[in-house]
Amino acid sequence: MARSALITGITGQDGAYLANNLLVKGYDVWGVVRRSSHFGVVDHRLRWLGIDRDVRFIDGDLTDLSSLLRAVETAKPDEVYNLAAQSFVASSWQQPVLTSTVTGVGAVNVLEAVRIAQPDARFYQASSSEMFGLVQEAHQNEKTPFYPRSPYGASKLFAHWMTVNYRESFGLHASSGILFNHESPLRGVEFVTRKVTDGVARIKLGFTNELRLGNIDAQRDWGHARDYVEAMWLMLQQPEPSDYVVATGRTTSVRQMVEIAFAHVGLSPADHLVIDPDLFRPAEVDVLLGDPSRAVQALGWHPTTSLEDMIREMVDADLARLS
Repeated sequence: MARSALITGITGQDGAYLANNLLVKGYDVWGVVRRSSHFGVVDHRLRWLGIDRDVRFIDGDLTDLSSLLRAVETAKPDEVYNLAAQSFVASSWQQPVLTSTVTGVGAVNVLEAVRIAQPDARFYQASSSEMFGLVQEAHQNEKTPFYPRSPYGASKLFAHWMTVNYRESFGLHASSGILFNHESPLRGVEFVTRKVTDGVARIKLGFTNELRLGNIDAQRDWGHARDYVEAMWLMLQQPEPSDYVVATGRTTSVRQMVEIAFAHVGLSPADHLVIDPDLFRPAEVDVLLGDPSRAVQALGWHPTTSLEDMIREMVDADLARLS
């Protein structure tokens, strides 16, 4: 009998890649979705990967424990991946209560549904490098102290520690992946990498002449989502649950990432880039640099896609979309 997996946030970037990954491995894949009158728009990432008809959807919402209980009871999953969240850091300052409710308390609702309805299922929590925030060490690993700098980071930290608590209090096989920035052609245009690649494609095609950004000196450890969802799966295959940093171990500034994107289409950022002070964050995370050595050693995981190749892939995808 095929193993089954239940994914919250299945219509997002990570959810879509994870669903595809699990389908290839032979899983029955279920996805929790908030129903809307425009579902054909919501599932566009799954359609991009050609798997929209291979996934079974269950109505649910992270703020509604009863719907999550029904989802778990229906899917009877061997593995549960909680990827759903209010995931845009900039919006978390404008919607701190919503972010805390969905990203923080919502994770506890999923944990509680698993504990009650399917306690033998293995659980994955999508933790975030934003929990490190004002970094306390040059390289961030599983033992680095946390210092979140946004409502999003603080909400993720609450969900992270509650996952640890459920593991230690109730014996759940519950693991967290502290994922550093990971991107792809499926990333939303509100995120800086996709904003850049979409903007560069629009400039190349003559739809606009400028790309407006905020702090281009911020540095991030960027990998490909396609690689990172494999690390999620590997965590749940381990005999004992634990937490792992997933990163490339290389940091790059937004400025350098912009240069890669423009160079790919034969243009210069000096001719098109505009720095907009209104796009700066209230509290910036200046640099993030992950140490994935534990994931490499314990899981046998390695990133396979370079930043340069990923940005070129994203630019090409945006050129194709706009054309």
